[in-house]
Amino acid sequence: MTKLSVNINKIATIRNARGGETPSVTEAATKIQEFGAHGITIHPRPDERHITRKDVYDLKPLVTTEFNIEGNPHRDFIDMVLEVKPEQVTLVPDADDAITSNAGWDTKKHFDFLKEIIAEFKNAGIRTSVFLDPTPELVEYAFKVGADRIELYTEAYAKNYTINKEQAIKPYYDTAVVANEFGLGINAGHDLSLENLKYFSDNIPNLLEVSIGHALVSEALYMGMENTVQAYLKRLAKW
Repeated sequence: MTKLSVNINKIATIRNARGGETPSVTEAATKIQEFGAHGITIHPRPDERHITRKDVYDLKPLVTTEFNIEGNPHRDFIDMVLEVKPEQVTLVPDADDAITSNAGWDTKKHFDFLKEIIAEFKNAGIRTSVFLDPTPELVEYAFKVGADRIELYTEAYAKNYTINKEQAIKPYYDTAVVANEFGLGINAGHDLSLENLKYFSDNIPNLLEVSIGHALVSEALYMGMENTVQAYLKRLAKW
């Protein structure tokens, strides 16, 4: 079964809009794990507009499943991850002022940069994933820089799913096939939802993990968090 890691950035966004500690990101992480999720994902940004550095350290002892920290590997981010030692770090090349992640790595262009950084994380025993557009030719370079996994950037799939789902998923399938040939694990995330997740999960070979935040938290406003997590787990189940 593909694992579900819930990104709780949006919980922090709501909290920060009002100030104080409500809703609590630590309580949310604890409850989400109790409801069956396989992991917790956060994406701290330099301006702390959602997840803060304090949140990162507060969450570490409470995440009993898998802790995945995403981010652009500036030095401060690298040092924080090395200190916290999550199970997984996902490297994302987003600009500091980006509203959300909007592109994967060009693993060929940034080969030396990624190789050096990934070596630091792997020496610390942290599994490393690189955010990647569905571009098969970049997979070889993801392997050569030392990544353990790739995370497929699924915005294009989500946008095109309702237009032509077979066409929308083809570049992701093609990229996944190459990743399997190189022995890279496959994660995925960005705009996956209850509507489009099952088709993606059923058609990507050896999909290990999805990271879902915006849609899941939004759907939880109507369905409740426990019901929503359970609904996502059912989408990922292989019957």
